[in-house]
Amino acid sequence: MPHFTTEDAAVLRVAPDFDLGSIDPDSTPGFTGKKADAAALFTEHDEEIAELQERMFANARVGRAAPSVLLLLQGMDTSGKGGIVRHVIGGVDPQGVQIASFKAPTQEERGQDFLVRIREQLPAAGKIGVFDRSHYEDVLIQRVRAFAPPEEIERRYGAIVDFEDELAASGTKLIKVMLHISKGEQGARLAERLERPDKHWKYNPGDVDERLLWDQYQDAYEIALRRTSTETSPWYCVPANRKWFSRLVVKGLLLDALRGFDLQWPAADFDVEVEKRRLAESA
Repeated sequence: MPHFTTEDAAVLRVAPDFDLGSIDPDSTPGFTGKKADAAALFTEHDEEIAELQERMFANARVGRAAPSVLLLLQGMDTSGKGGIVRHVIGGVDPQGVQIASFKAPTQEERGQDFLVRIREQLPAAGKIGVFDRSHYEDVLIQRVRAFAPPEEIERRYGAIVDFEDELAASGTKLIKVMLHISKGEQGARLAERLERPDKHWKYNPGDVDERLLWDQYQDAYEIALRRTSTETSPWYCVPANRKWFSRLVVKGLLLDALRGFDLQWPAADFDVEVEKRRLAESA
């Protein structure tokens, strides 16, 4: 296996009969190797990813048509979203990356359609965008906490599908990943944050409040993923108790997305040989 491919990840793709409760967060579907095998594969294509990202960025920089990628990460607290950003995206040129993290909407944002603030953070042509949480919070926490009425939540599922179809048509490849951890694993990760002073900054007492609603969130995720996993923008539900596995999967999805663009270096819009002579004469 040269890397964990989109074909390998097909087993993680959300289907209309998706059942979140049937997925073991400890499992590694599509991967038969061990942690050591994953470690060897994980860095094997870093140079290729970096070069493809630079080609994409370079085309946009010189004014050529260029696609973009949007990696959308969702999951319960401690599911590993930050680790994905550091370990999967950390190896590419930061000038070609846009990262957005969506917290509770401001008072002004509450007066707007829920997608307005999302549109403002979409990656520009030639860039890799990362959403650490996203517009899906508006059908997850708002459903669980009843911050919006049921008919509005229902409307939003359709609005999300239309929005993501629009993104695909405009040249943005959307990679949607739900990092699926168990309640026990979340408890262990939260406990570690409390035990280690260097991780206290990552602990949020509000995480326990949301943890008390674990089953309601699992239901909300199952409904949201079923309703919004489409042919052009499918969801991947990635077991995430083993961080090495979830990171391997996401890096493979990113590599395949970049390869799918058939990116080339932009051709020079000047005479290279003439410029070589001019440069030599300027010595």
